[in-house]
Amino acid sequence: MKKTPLFALLILLVCSCSEDDTNDTLTNIPDKEARLYAGGKTTIFANTSFSFDNPAPNLNETNLALHLAGDMQFEQAFVTAPSIVNPGLGAQFNNTSCISCHPKDGRAGFPMDINSRSGFFLRTSIPGTDPHGGPNPTPGFGGQLQNHAIYGKQPEVKFTITYQDLPVHFKDGTTVILKKPIYGITDSYIPMPTNAMFSPRIGPPVYGLGLLEAISEATLLKNEDILDVDEDEISGKANLVWDPVSKTNKIGRFGWKGGAPSVMVQSAGAYNGDMGITSPLFPNEADAGQSNGSPLEEKAPEITQEILDQIEIYCQTLAVPAARNLDDPKVIQGFQLFEDANCIACHIPKHITGIISGVPAISNQTIYPYTDLLLHDMGDDLADNRPEFLADGNEWQTRPLWGIGLTNLVNGHTNFLHDGRARNLEEAILWHSGEAKKSREYYTDLNKSEREAMLAFLNAI
Repeated sequence: MKKTPLFALLILLVCSCSEDDTNDTLTNIPDKEARLYAGGKTTIFANTSFSFDNPAPNLNETNLALHLAGDMQFEQAFVTAPSIVNPGLGAQFNNTSCISCHPKDGRAGFPMDINSRSGFFLRTSIPGTDPHGGPNPTPGFGGQLQNHAIYGKQPEVKFTITYQDLPVHFKDGTTVILKKPIYGITDSYIPMPTNAMFSPRIGPPVYGLGLLEAISEATLLKNEDILDVDEDEISGKANLVWDPVSKTNKIGRFGWKGGAPSVMVQSAGAYNGDMGITSPLFPNEADAGQSNGSPLEEKAPEITQEILDQIEIYCQTLAVPAARNLDDPKVIQGFQLFEDANCIACHIPKHITGIISGVPAISNQTIYPYTDLLLHDMGDDLADNRPEFLADGNEWQTRPLWGIGLTNLVNGHTNFLHDGRARNLEEAILWHSGEAKKSREYYTDLNKSEREAMLAFLNAI
């Protein structure tokens, strides 16, 4: 009988120790100092409305000069030929300058008027592929719909949009109503093929692109799990796309479906598709011969290779904003929740860049972009049902998260995802499905304080 109190005390102590062990609270984010320098030595500490448009602080004199020249080119607005300055704006176009789609080198907001000049546009194609395995251009329209035109010409189309309400219910009883956009076209200058597919896009941030380009192909392929061998229901894959520079297939790194292999190709493609500006890389007018279906005509490039080189260096060497508030207890809690939700399966935090010839500033850097640059099935509600090389209609490339918390400060909005449909970071999470369904459900099971913590972490990195 005398042993009973002691036995009960031992049981109480064991249970107490066990409970304490399971309730340990994380007091620091691992590798906090390294994570602070999200872009390695290209990181800049600037929490202002100009946080995205600074040159990397470690640039050498030669590349700084190229960067500054590229900065000027990025802001140039093109006009109708035969103007002395910046002629060549396409007969049909979406916008007139790079900066118009990437304001302050950041993220375009969703336009209040779907047909205003903005960072929004619609890609288009028909079933099948082009000669290099890419999207099959829509006859008479090419690969992108132009909703503006110069004087005397007609836009290819005007965009339309309606919305469908999609309620999302949290475990604690909270409900959020997502607004699913449904896109269409009207006022087509010629009949639109009935089998044409449309894919909405919006201009993403352009800082840190060189660092992403410098991640080795071996690293990206190492993170593939196409057959879901580890059975975590996440099966990222690299897109394999045509590179018009090397005339070979390479891993796609840029664009919402990873359709471009390099900063150079992405930039020259934007000049051509968004503004109708030709270059040595894309010498054909995007709108040439559309009305009669004749082959595209080759003309003298409207921008030189020198300008493309300057734009390439500029986009490669924009500084990455430093992470913030990593000592905040709420941010630390959010870090743990982000990991527990397995968001890091796709938004891989850390990478080490390889060597980019001629650009030492972005070579051999330890970076924290939070992406695997791979394609993932994001579910039916985000699907555009339009393939792009190896990407199917449900797949999108994982977006980097670095600097995302500065979007409102820099760009004055919190519109996210490939078409800006998410009105804030929480909605961006709630749109995740497909391979990310379990992570989204983890989030909807959290209480309000825990959800706020995860959002605090995202806003800090």
